Amino acid sequence: MIIKTKYKLCRRLGANLFEKTQTQKYALAEARKSGNKRLKRKKMPSQYGLQLIEKQKLRFSYGIREKQLAKYVKESILQENSNPADSLNKRLELRLDNVVYRLGIAPTRAMARQLVSHGHIMVNGKRLSIASHKTKVGDIISIREQSQSKKAFENLAEVIKNAVKVDWLNFDLKKKEGKIISEPKLESQEIFDFKTILEFYGR
Repeated sequence: MIIKTKYKLCRRLGANLFEKTQTQKYALAEARKSGNKRLKRKKMPSQYGLQLIEKQKLRFSYGIREKQLAKYVKESILQENSNPADSLNKRLELRLDNVVYRLGIAPTRAMARQLVSHGHIMVNGKRLSIASHKTKVGDIISIREQSQSKKAFENLAEVIKNAVKVDWLNFDLKKKEGKIISEPKLESQEIFDFKTILEFYGR
């Protein structure tokens, strides 16, 4: 997705979905643009509109197709003895591409998907190239030995240092491998309103 399109999406959805739109530079640029425009009374979105916006925020942030998200929602609702919102969060967070991103191996989810699809990532010693692969607690995610010298990983220590840490993962820089030590918790999600997203699909 080209950068201009990402900026338009963020302005339309009112959220900083992508890494390039979460910087101070971007925030200042947007503030200047807003200051140069005449104040207009914005039309309040309907309940459906609010649900649609929240759903789109989630979909674009994780970089998944509508069909895939709808499948995750359906599975989460049908799963017995579980909170659908918690279940949906786990399905998204435990995707292999997202785990690679959360570990800090890649600075963005888009880059993480690329690393997985190009065969640079291994799960429990097995090379996997499916970004949507569902990982689980105890899985070891590592960088393929033959790939470690590639340009994509030359600044790995710096990328990991700058990554936002999550308590359900840990990473051993020396071994260049990470481990899923627990399941991701819904409480740690501050960006998305899963209740509203589930309501959208429950219409």
